[in-house]
Amino acid sequence: MTLTTFVAKSAFRNKRRSLLTVASIAFSLLLLCIMLCVWRTFYIDKGAPDSALRIVTRHKVSIANPLPIYYRDKIRAVPGVVHVVPMSWFGGTYKDDRPENYFAQFGTDPDEYFDVAADKVMPSDQLAAWKRDRAGCIADVQLARKHNWKIGDHIILQGTTFGANLDLTLRGIYTIEPPSSNVYFQTKYLEESVAWFKDNTFFFLTRVDTPENMPRVARAIDDMFHASPFPTRSESEQAFKADFIARLGSVKTFILSICGAVLFTTLLVCANTIAMSVRERTREVAVLRTLGFTRGSVLTLLLSESVAISLMGGLIGIAFGTVAISFMARPGMGMPVSMHMTAATALVVMLVAAFVGVVSGLIPSYRASHLGIVDALRHIG
Repeated sequence: MTLTTFVAKSAFRNKRRSLLTVASIAFSLLLLCIMLCVWRTFYIDKGAPDSALRIVTRHKVSIANPLPIYYRDKIRAVPGVVHVVPMSWFGGTYKDDRPENYFAQFGTDPDEYFDVAADKVMPSDQLAAWKRDRAGCIADVQLARKHNWKIGDHIILQGTTFGANLDLTLRGIYTIEPPSSNVYFQTKYLEESVAWFKDNTFFFLTRVDTPENMPRVARAIDDMFHASPFPTRSESEQAFKADFIARLGSVKTFILSICGAVLFTTLLVCANTIAMSVRERTREVAVLRTLGFTRGSVLTLLLSESVAISLMGGLIGIAFGTVAISFMARPGMGMPVSMHMTAATALVVMLVAAFVGVVSGLIPSYRASHLGIVDALRHIG
């Protein structure tokens, strides 16, 4: 009998208890997978390479405060600026308030938007059709597939922030990696529908010539409007997203708390199982010692069982976590559509599983391996 076979048979001697332990570890590590993927998406991923050339300029006080549209020409005059477009968040409701029908909607200038967001790809005829139609819009390909939208379909957005509804006609479907799950329409149509918003926008999206010029351009824009009635705050696109997430609360603390609770719970479950298993096999350990097994080899066998159970739970947790993350990252589910399981995340989860197996099995395995043979044979349990 090989070491692997011996460990497998011993680990699942009590099949019900072992399977329940594996299931508990798998569920805990599934949660850990999700939290790690959320952390990576929010705080580690750098976004699309093209985003390193884009600056977001908003009101210094809050993104909810509009900026005058004439700022666009002033920003365009800053050295290093290549293109700039206004961006207005609409926040309308599509069909109903269910999460699966939610997606972001922005008003912008179609004549220059694809020069700023050059990482979006769309057929030229569709772009030309969007430019011609004041009430036209474009949508991400995944979002269009989800809602079964076709070119020419009407998309009606019920205004919640502006108090006006928009009847949009889909003129183009774009692709981008990672997917954005957004809809863009002409900001002029919004101004015509909402009189008080005319000649305003919520923020500007600016494209610079090189990534190295981004800090200088951002400072120049803010310095230009420092003493104006509408001061600005300019930052990279990724920094803007991180700042927006920070406004939701202490997301980092929440994620770390969940990860800590998951690790602690998994340790308790695995340690309890291993302790019970080792205690029931005290006399068997004594027999192994009489057959010539050293204390080190007994310790290795018992620890291997603990790690095997934990790693099996880790593999199952990663498998189900991958499926869960793919489901959560679908358009309209409220999570970033770019969120996905990576090899690095899976490796971290497996290392955590191995750590749990070693730590939870170390003390009971050490005690069992160092029992005197006579005392172990007399043990009743």
